[in-house]
Amino acid sequence: MAPQRRPQFTQESIDQQLQQIHLLDPSSSSENLEQLGPIIKQIHANRQQEAYLRNLQALIATKDSEIEQICTDNYQEFISSASTLFTVKSYTNNLRDKITTLDASVSQVGRGLVEKKRTLLQSKKTAAKLDEAIDTLQACLKVLDVVNRIGELIKEGKYWSALRSLEDIQSLPSNSLSQTPFYQHLLSSLPSLRIQIQNAVTASMKQWLLEIRNVSGLVGKLALEAMDYRTRKWRSRRERDPMLRLSRVGSAVEMVIQERSDTNVLDSEKLKVDFTPLYQCIHIYTTLDSIDDLRKSYQADRKAQSDLILPDPLPLASLVSLTQEICGFFIIESHVLETTGNFRSEREVEELWEALVARLSSAVNASLTNETDPDSFLRVKECLIGFVTTLESYSYATQSLHSLILMLFEKYAGLLEGQFSRRFDVIFLQDDHLPMQVTIPSERDSVLAVVWLDPSEQDTLSKSGLPLSLPWSQGFFLCCQDIRNFIQKFYHFVDGVSQHHGNIDELLNKSLDKLLANHISDSISKCLSSTSTLSQVVQIVSNLEHFQVACSELERSLTSLRSTQRGGAIRLSSSSAFANTITRALNRVTGLITSKLDDFFDLAEYDWMPQSREDTPSMYLYELINWLTTVVDSLVIKEIYKDEAYRGAVGYIAECLMNFMIGPDVPAMNENAISNVLVDTVFLEGELTRIGRGHLSSVFAELHSMASVILNDAVQDYLVPQIRQTTYPVVRPKRLQTLLEKLTRYGSSRRNAQSRERGERRRKEADAVGRVFPGENR
Repeated sequence: MAPQRRPQFTQESIDQQLQQIHLLDPSSSSENLEQLGPIIKQIHANRQQEAYLRNLQALIATKDSEIEQICTDNYQEFISSASTLFTVKSYTNNLRDKITTLDASVSQVGRGLVEKKRTLLQSKKTAAKLDEAIDTLQACLKVLDVVNRIGELIKEGKYWSALRSLEDIQSLPSNSLSQTPFYQHLLSSLPSLRIQIQNAVTASMKQWLLEIRNVSGLVGKLALEAMDYRTRKWRSRRERDPMLRLSRVGSAVEMVIQERSDTNVLDSEKLKVDFTPLYQCIHIYTTLDSIDDLRKSYQADRKAQSDLILPDPLPLASLVSLTQEICGFFIIESHVLETTGNFRSEREVEELWEALVARLSSAVNASLTNETDPDSFLRVKECLIGFVTTLESYSYATQSLHSLILMLFEKYAGLLEGQFSRRFDVIFLQDDHLPMQVTIPSERDSVLAVVWLDPSEQDTLSKSGLPLSLPWSQGFFLCCQDIRNFIQKFYHFVDGVSQHHGNIDELLNKSLDKLLANHISDSISKCLSSTSTLSQVVQIVSNLEHFQVACSELERSLTSLRSTQRGGAIRLSSSSAFANTITRALNRVTGLITSKLDDFFDLAEYDWMPQSREDTPSMYLYELINWLTTVVDSLVIKEIYKDEAYRGAVGYIAECLMNFMIGPDVPAMNENAISNVLVDTVFLEGELTRIGRGHLSSVFAELHSMASVILNDAVQDYLVPQIRQTTYPVVRPKRLQTLLEKLTRYGSSRRNAQSRERGERRRKEADAVGRVFPGENR
């Protein structure tokens, strides 16, 4: 029987069988007994233990049979394989021993390598940490260098660079340094560094404020000098072109016509003001979002500086330097306002300006309270007008300063008026009231250039030969000279003042009228009472005549002057005062003439009770007429005034003759005396006609008519109203009654019957005149 072929088992079937037999997971290195738990639990749960054991015993028996069958079928091969296995085992054991020896050797060597490897790895870790530490330290050093550089930048004044460096530190990228306490501490210190930068830039600005305070005076001085040059240049231009006289410095016309070469006083050859500290401070504070704090601090500092400019009290000697400092202060403020955007507001600068101007006005007023010298006011005005004009060019409001100048002008005008009034009083106190003499052409021309004259008289005198006796005294010339000086000083003060011309004109009118009327005319009037020389009184009249002409010429001259400055016309009322004084002077002439006439009448030896009538006039009248005509005709006055002198003298003569006839000094007279007086009157009328003054004879009309009533025995006719009004209108009843009473006394004193009868008739006529016309024309 052929041997049964041994079943071939694949490795997979063997493994499946071993798996089923041994409950082991060949892929696992550990027993998988945990898997038996659920199987056994399931068996117990189904109460199949006996069945399971039977099946297991059957399986075991089956497996044993299979093993035994396998072993029987493969015994020889198994033995051979076993022998081979033992051989292999022997070699394997030897190989194992060698491997073990080799493994021990390798292990020994490996342990050394592992230790070295471990040491190497540790060294690498240490080196890496060292590298990291070095990198960290280098980063720290870089940051510390930046921090240190920030301190240096602050010292160098490079605050913006310092602030940018802080921002660079804060914006460093995240790295190993970012997690270190050092970096966190550094970040926490950044605010203090910002404060340090802020304090440093603030200190720099404070130092700058101190520096600009020290240079403000120079800035103002340069600005005022530039404005003075500009003003003088424009004044010269206006003098050459009359069309420009109405325009002042700063006007639109001046700004258009005049070539502008404005000098920046803050950046010139003499001075350069550096605003960098302020701009840098503004930039830093803006970056730090603290600009409001800086704005308030700056305003407070500038206000404190402005408060320190003006001392209390204000010495006038230092006004120029103080206005220079104020001018420089606000020029700097104007520049800051223009160049710093919204940092400064116009209102803040205006507050400083208004406060300082108010203090300046008060200080100037207080300093001038007790000042009596007009030149002090003029110097203050000159200082203020340049100051005002300069700051007007920087757009500052100057209305209050113009008001101050006008107020000072009113005080100045009052002091100037007082000063010149005293000078006028002295002039007339020292005037000799004699014609002024000139001997050389230059002297004549200089005098004629000072006094105000009618153009025709001016032309006549300028062509007259030398030496020349002028028709006025030294007093008139000196007064004209002083009036010109007064006007010059008056307008010198208002030169550059652009407002209130009407007020200035009114003030000039009042001042000139007061000087001319109260101090020149009145002084002349006082001189009249103390002057007893006729030639001097006549010279005073001539002076007064020229003063009247001077008033008219002065009005025209001043009106022409004011028309170039948009002013009104000048109207002087003092001319009437001179007219009144001329009247008093002419009365004084008449008074002096009549006083001399009294001397002649004292020499008159009238016989008031003559036995016969004379055909020739009294001898004293020849001397009287000769003296009168000689004196009056020699008077250097207008013909109309000579006629007035003659009128006054002749009127006085007529009054004296009338006084002889009706006055109490002659108690009685006869008709022959009246006839003799009438002869004298006719003589006087003839002399007046001879010298061309026949129109003055009318003063003797009453004397003629009254003598005619007596000598013609026409008293009864006089009593008839119609006849009286047509034939004797100038005869006053009271005077006629008085003359009749004197004739009555003469007749009653005679012893002859005829005279006594005539006396009685005259008494009745006197009574009739007195009864019919009681109180009429008495």
